[in-house]
Amino acid sequence: MAMSGTYMTDVPLKGSAEKHYKRWSSENHLVPDAIGHLIHGITLHDGDWDSHGAIKSWKYTLDGKEQVFKERIEMDDEKMTVAFNAIDGQVMEELKVYIANLQFIPGSQNGCVCKVSVIWEKRTQDSPEPTMFMKFLEKMVADMDDHILQT
Repeated sequence: MAMSGTYMTDVPLKGSAEKHYKRWSSENHLVPDAIGHLIHGITLHDGDWDSHGAIKSWKYTLDGKEQVFKERIEMDDEKMTVAFNAIDGQVMEELKVYIANLQFIPGSQNGCVCKVSVIWEKRTQDSPEPTMFMKFLEKMVADMDDHILQT
């Protein structure tokens, strides 16, 4: 088993890249209303909702367990990329590094593709690879599309 790695996948979306990027970069406070079955609340600890480097905690349920993910956000408006750098929470109990990246690339029609990648490094050889977190992230992005199409 590898001690570190990168997972990557493409998630096709019907909503525009601009709307998706805005929701994930600067409108996180609206996420629980849009995908409340996955994300139950987000608390801002430092910075503003739309500021680079802001620190937030996300409350969510994974495998029937309520968990918290505390992160520092980085944004690149030109590339429409958002990076969530984990700094605390259950994911960090087993990992030294967990960075979730979302890049929204406009399609030829109104839709877009979200390039999802997760960079990770385990704390110990016995720690499991974070595949369930990658699947959860993919589901969040895909489920947000329905909400984006209604706005």
